[in-house]
Amino acid sequence: MSNNEHVLDKGPFFHGTKAELKINELLEPKQSSNYQDKKSNYIYFTATLNAAKWGAELAASRSEERIYIVEPVGDFENDPNLTDQKFPGNPTRSYRSVSPLKIVAELKTWERHSDEEINHMLTSMKQLQEQGKAVIYD
Repeated sequence: MSNNEHVLDKGPFFHGTKAELKINELLEPKQSSNYQDKKSNYIYFTATLNAAKWGAELAASRSEERIYIVEPVGDFENDPNLTDQKFPGNPTRSYRSVSPLKIVAELKTWERHSDEEINHMLTSMKQLQEQGKAVIYD
């Protein structure tokens, strides 16, 4: 759990990806981003299954989509890429940390977004890239 004096969220927390990870493995920052061609300074996670599903479905890989239940091992903050960007506050309960996340379990059964929803999101993301607005503040 976070060492924050005022805990932002008690979880449970999820990380959606296409990486195959093991229980008790640490998911570290400073790894290749799932969404841009760069190393990320943070590790990102969420307390909503819906946001974790998007993370798994949109990750840049052809590997199997996975959602892990994770535990932050250090402090974390609201993800500024989502917080207050489209909606006030942090309705997606999305966070980031410079400390690792411990893989606690894999969520084996979950319902994907529809192909139509995923294709719409991919089209929207492509438009943002073309407009130079697909910036991740990392």
